[in-house]
Amino acid sequence: MKKVMIINGPNLNLVGVREPDVYGGVSMDSFVERLRSERKDVQIDYYQSNIEGELVDKIQEVGFTYDGIVINAGGYSHTSVAIHDALLAVTAPAVEVHISNIFAREEYRHHSLLSSACKGIICGLGLDGYRMAVEALI
Repeated sequence: MKKVMIINGPNLNLVGVREPDVYGGVSMDSFVERLRSERKDVQIDYYQSNIEGELVDKIQEVGFTYDGIVINAGGYSHTSVAIHDALLAVTAPAVEVHISNIFAREEYRHHSLLSSACKGIICGLGLDGYRMAVEALI
């Protein structure tokens, strides 16, 4: 069975509550449960932290034993060399996901430091971007 880890960064624990016009009204926990029920042939694990070092630790923990990582580092996408380097250090391919279209938002969100360490990037398609990323990895 393939194993995929979804890793979310800061403030993504508030999906479903925070700015529903941008992030939707469904919580990540509900979405991940639905995704698991749709893809019983894939072990889909989920992790969220607001702390940069914990995200690096999780990437290092799963990056050699999982078949792929779906990463939405939130605001750290635009600032974290450490997360970028962690993605390069492991063997699991990663797909970067953003719920909103980062190119239609503030200019500082238009560049992600993580993209060059990832197999691909999906943005602006809401929570369905996570589903697409899982499909791309398996």
